[in-house]
Amino acid sequence: MAIIYDKLLALLDANGITSYKLRKMEHPFISQATLTAIKTGKGGLDHRTINNVCKYFGCQPGDIMEYVPDEAGDAQ
Repeated sequence: MAIIYDKLLALLDANGITSYKLRKMEHPFISQATLTAIKTGKGGLDHRTINNVCKYFGCQPGDIMEYVPDEAGDAQ
């Protein structure tokens, strides 16, 4: 996977936002299913979710995700 979301997971943890808290929010900025997919490495964020997360935290996309080349190198 070339895009990792460790920064987002750390941000959520630092702010005490758990899957349970997301479920209880009236208008969550990220769905529980998306969060689970990110945690398991089986999914990513679409542009609307990136927008919602950045708006909620007042941050930039680079604050929540990072590009990491695959070990074998990414094909162009």
